[in-house]
Amino acid sequence: MPISPDSANGAASAIPGLGRDPASVRRRIEAMEAVLERLFVVPGINRPVGIDSIVGLVPVIGDLATASMGMWMVWEARNLGMSKWQITRMSANVGVDTLLGAIPLVGDLFDFAFRSNTRNLRIIRKHLDKHHPSTATIEG
Repeated sequence: MPISPDSANGAASAIPGLGRDPASVRRRIEAMEAVLERLFVVPGINRPVGIDSIVGLVPVIGDLATASMGMWMVWEARNLGMSKWQITRMSANVGVDTLLGAIPLVGDLFDFAFRSNTRNLRIIRKHLDKHHPSTATIEG
């Protein structure tokens, strides 16, 4: 028996963090950004590193994998009703990160410094704080 979209949405909203509401979207995007950009701190340089920098070391496949994760954040932003300008900026951030990240060695250093997902999270937070203030969290 096929699952109707209504029952699938109901099941997703029953699991914390999987709903379509702005607060759930914010938590998912913040979690994805943390995994992609700040998973652990490299000893000696005290700089956070995430999956984006590590997986990006694998030629082509790594860059495509991290680009798809970055574009998922853009897709979530589109579902929040963000403006075309914001979506374009976020897509450009992912595109620049992907294109320059594909250059061997130099691209990996660029990936380490540019952090497109953190930039995109800032854009999304600004939108959510303005249009959905109830989702705001206190950063400590």
